[in-house]
Formats: sequence, C-alpha cells, structure tokens
Amino acid sequence: MAKIENGLKSADSRSIRTISSSHMDDESSLGSDSEINGFTNDRHTDKYGFIGGAQQYSEESAQDVPPEVLRQREVKWLDMLSNWDKWMVKRHKKVRLRCQKGIPPSLRGRAWLYLSGGKVKREQNRGKFEELDSQAGDPKELDVIEKDLHRQFPFHEMFVSRGGHGQQDLFRVLKAYTLYRPEEGYCQAQAPIAAVLLMHMPAEDAFWGLVQICEKYLPGYYSAGLEAIQLDGEILYALTRRVSPLVYRHLEKHKMEPILYMTEWFMCAFSRTLPWASVLRVWDMFLCDGVKIIFRVGLVLLKCMLGTREKLKACQGQYETMELLRTIEPRYMQEGFLVREVLEVPVSERDIEREHHVQLKRWRKNRGELHCKSPPRMHGARAIMASEPPSRQDLRQNPTIIVESPLPPPQPTPQLKKSKEEKSKKKGSMKKAPPVMEIPNPYPLAGDPQLPLRDPQLPLRDPQLPLRDPMPTLRDSTVQQSLFNDTPLPNTPEGSPPPHQPPLSDQPPLSDQPPHSDQPPHSDQPPLSDQPPLSDQPPLSDQPPLNGQSLLTVSPLQKSTQSLSSIEADQDTYL
Repeated sequence: MAKIENGLKSADSRSIRTISSSHMDDESSLGSDSEINGFTNDRHTDKYGFIGGAQQYSEESAQDVPPEVLRQREVKWLDMLSNWDKWMVKRHKKVRLRCQKGIPPSLRGRAWLYLSGGKVKREQNRGKFEELDSQAGDPKELDVIEKDLHRQFPFHEMFVSRGGHGQQDLFRVLKAYTLYRPEEGYCQAQAPIAAVLLMHMPAEDAFWGLVQICEKYLPGYYSAGLEAIQLDGEILYALTRRVSPLVYRHLEKHKMEPILYMTEWFMCAFSRTLPWASVLRVWDMFLCDGVKIIFRVGLVLLKCMLGTREKLKACQGQYETMELLRTIEPRYMQEGFLVREVLEVPVSERDIEREHHVQLKRWRKNRGELHCKSPPRMHGARAIMASEPPSRQDLRQNPTIIVESPLPPPQPTPQLKKSKEEKSKKKGSMKKAPPVMEIPNPYPLAGDPQLPLRDPQLPLRDPQLPLRDPMPTLRDSTVQQSLFNDTPLPNTPEGSPPPHQPPLSDQPPLSDQPPHSDQPPHSDQPPLSDQPPLSDQPPLSDQPPLNGQSLLTVSPLQKSTQSLSSIEADQDTYL
C-alpha cells in the first residue's frame, strides 16, 4: 500500500535505490515533482519553489531588487566569473562587497561553485563522480540515507515526490560522498546542505560543493563524535561573553551548554532556521568569507532574542530559554535587518582562530586529544584558492546548454580572402616609400656612370608637341642664373669689367623666338637660334680655376669636340 505524503498518496512507493538504479532519463520527465503530485492547480508555488506557503516569511522578508539593477549585477558577475583568478587576487574586497549585496539568482549556482572551489575540484577530478555513482555503496549507509530523503524540504517542488528527480539526485550525491570519504560516512546534517546545493546546480556540481563545505569550511563537523561542532560551541560561548555580556551571564546562570541550541544552526548552516531569502544571503557571504559568517549570525540571533532585561524576565529557566531560541521572531530574521546586523558584528577570522587555540588547549587538558583529526579550516574563498592555486584551464567556463546546428558551419568564400589579400597589399604599398627618380646630370664628371637621358620604352616625342633641343643647354641650368647678377666670378681681378653681354636692343623681338612650351621666355637672353652650337663653345677647361682648382673637369664628349673647335678665346660666350 502506498505511503501517505503531504496529505496525498505518493505516486510511487518503490525504493529510491530501485528508481535510481533504473537511470531514468531526464528527457523522459513528465514535468516537475509538484506536477506529478497534482499541486499546480491547488496550491501556490513561490519564486523559490516552495509550495503552499511553506516559507511564509520569505515573501515578506525578501528585498525586491529592481530589474535594471539586477541586470547590471548580472553583467558584473559575468565579468568576474570570466576572470575569476584576477578578481580574487587583485580585487577580493570588491568580490566580498558584491557577495554582501547578494548574488543574482540566475548566477548564484555558478558563483557558489567558484567561491567554494568546487569548480576547480571538479576539473581536477574529471569522471570521479560518475565512477562513484556507478558503485553500489554500503547497504547500511544507503538505508539511513533513504530514510532521510523525504525529510529534506518536503514542501519544495524539487523534493515533494518520493522517487522524483530531486530525491534521486540527493540520493546519488549523498551516496557518492560516503564512497568518497568512507572513514567519515554519512551524517544526517549533510542532507540539507546537499539539498540546498541541488536547488541551484546539477548533481555533480552539488557533490563537489558538498565536498568543499565538509572539508574546507566546516571540517570535522560531520565526523563521528561531533568533536568539531562541540569545540565551535565553546568558541561561540566565549565570543558571546565579549559581544553580549548580558546574554552570556544568562546562559551561564542556567547552565545552558552551546551544543543544545547551536548544533542545528551550525551543522545545517541555518538552512533549516531562517526564511529562504535570508538563507540565500547568508550562504552568499558564508561561501565568500567562511565560517565567521555562521558565528556572526548565531551571535546576532542570541543578542536579539536574549539581549534585553525585559526578554530575560520571560525566560526564568532552561526550558523557556530553549523555546525562545527555537521560535525566533520573524523581524530578526528579515533579510535586510539580518545582513546589516551580521556585517556590524566585530568578529574576525583572527578572533575565531585565537579563541580556537584557547578552547583546543582547554579541551586537551580536560578531555584529552581529539579522536578525529580534521584538516585545517579555510576562512573563505580566497584562502581556499591560495591553498590550491588553480590553472586557467580549471577556471574555464563550460556552457551548460550546447545547441548544435544541423547545418554545417559556413566556409569563408574565396572572394573574402582575395579582398583581405588586396587590403594587405594596399597597406604594404602605403608603407613603402615612393621610388626616387634619378635625374641625369647634364654635365657629368669623368667618373660618373653614363645614365640614359630618357626611358627607352617611352616614345621619342609627342607628335603634337613642337620640336625642342633634346640636349639641355648650359643657360637652362642654375649656374647661368647665378652668373647673371653683378657678383664677379671667382679669381677675377678687381676692376676688371664684367663679361660682355649684348644689349637688349640687339635682341630680336619676343614674337620671333621659336615656341618653347616648357620654359618661360627670358627677355634678357638671346634667342635659342643665335646661340652657338654646343660644339662651337670653348671647353670648360679654359674657364678660370676656383681657388687653384678647376671648376669642372673635361668630359669625354668635350674632349672629342676640342679638336674640332676653332673658336677664339675672346669670343663672347655664356656660361
């Protein structure tokens, strides 16, 4: 006969081991577990997934963040997760501040995995969870786990159905941990921790998050004998004396041991005590800053419930005090109030470690050595990263949803490649300096190479242009223009008359000169037709020397013309 759960008959009364061993496919799901049990039409489900007002204070205590602010926070968190190692090393204070403000719900699971170090642990142990999941496990441990499954958030749509997907994943995670740490085994307080993680991430990620919480944040809490939780109870008791002396005297008066009221708080990380909105905010800060957040929350609740004399008058004994601490007033658990009070509690990591050494020394004196040697506690995400430095490959984000297109990826067209090559050629040509054109010297020296006066590939001349002397004359050069002024030639004796120039009146009119398109006419120069040919000019060697040296050496062309020249030395020539 089927068992009765949540007022309705369960859809399946089989053992959870039978269901999980059948490896139900996620794709064959009929819907959420609440839909299977028929809750969707009858009861309201809040934004956290709780059915029928199970978290009655969550809606009231939750702070509504405007959508535009939420989008901005999501963009900031995406940037941090993409460069997680740099943010944790260089800007850890900014990460802590954003955790205190609250992680966006859409990124909370991924952020918790990065903060706890579960992401690095998973990448370094690929395939380990599948290996543990495929093993049978200890039957005694599995029986205890199966009995606790329906007790974990029974009004949440993920765990409401016996044999549903939530309980299957919870069973897999807890079984894998008993195989991963067989010396520690299973503890009932691990089930709510794993259930909270499963609400935000897949089973494999939740397993590694549970491993990190049990080994780094709360080491020894779930071992046999519960020695670590008792030791932290003494630390909380000592910190209460410093933070709230009135509460400390009341607890000491009624001989209330801390283990009586703080065990569920600390071992379940307040997941079974606070409204869900406050639980999420506390976990955001807890996974960032470590166990000091758990101590601060405990101190705030003690101070709010027992911190005034009026409240202490109603607690005349141990029983009344315990009842008061079990039923905390909702106003003290409100999200905004609780976070603000937690941040103002003057308790640091150093205070906890100093008090830990004091209480450990007292424990050894009164009770002897600890039976369970737990690893050292890590105070937050930064300490965990420093103890096990990750690589960039370990922190690389893998997409959770991969959509494969049936079409092949588009291949780049050759036209695009050609255009890129042309662009590169253009860029290369722009960087190159333009070639320098060599202009032949009209008066070459003896040692100069003979350069052609024109390009042999070009035509001889344009038939539309008038004829002109292809050989530039001496008067076209800048040397002649410098000699037309009144400056005497070098090595010219003083008082000697300047070279004889024909008067302007003897020159033919400008209209009688042949057309010369390339040069402007000079009124003070004789026409080209009156100038003697190059062969009739005296050799350059007859010019007066410059400071005892010849101004120009005789070229081979001039040597050949010297034998044919019969012009007198005193003939009027222009240099």
